[in-house]
Amino acid sequence: MAAKAEALAKQFEAKVQEATAVLDRLSDADWKKTTSAEKWTVGVVAHHMAGGHEGIAGIIKTVAGGQSISNFTMDMLHDMNAKHAQEHAKATKAETVALHKKSAAAAAAVLRGLSDTDLAKSGTVLTGMPPMSVEQVVGGILLNHIDEHLKSIRATVGA
Repeated sequence: MAAKAEALAKQFEAKVQEATAVLDRLSDADWKKTTSAEKWTVGVVAHHMAGGHEGIAGIIKTVAGGQSISNFTMDMLHDMNAKHAQEHAKATKAETVALHKKSAAAAAAVLRGLSDTDLAKSGTVLTGMPPMSVEQVVGGILLNHIDEHLKSIRATVGA
């Protein structure tokens, strides 16, 4: 295990703990409020964030394996997110927090399995965008995904 990968895993886990604390404090009324950023309920945003950890870890594994994500566009990502929002509109806080913890543990394990060589590998993540290194995927996608959605939840509920 690389020291850099361990540091990234710890940074990710700190963000996960912060998000968990915010989610745990949400009331039923908060859960149903609509965010201005995503235009989804707080519950849907939280479920999206929770489910995203493992999906993004899959991207990390793909790029670390020397491959690119082929034919995946921003429009496809937006469509997937919209479908997820519809399918999980009634997700409960308990199931969302459980998914958040499970998915985050899986993502942290992926991070801890990376070498410095893996972190430096690059691949295409989105069609039409420049290739990203694994380290850039971790910072720009995995960590940023939590930051963006947690910021939106906090802005909506005043936390």
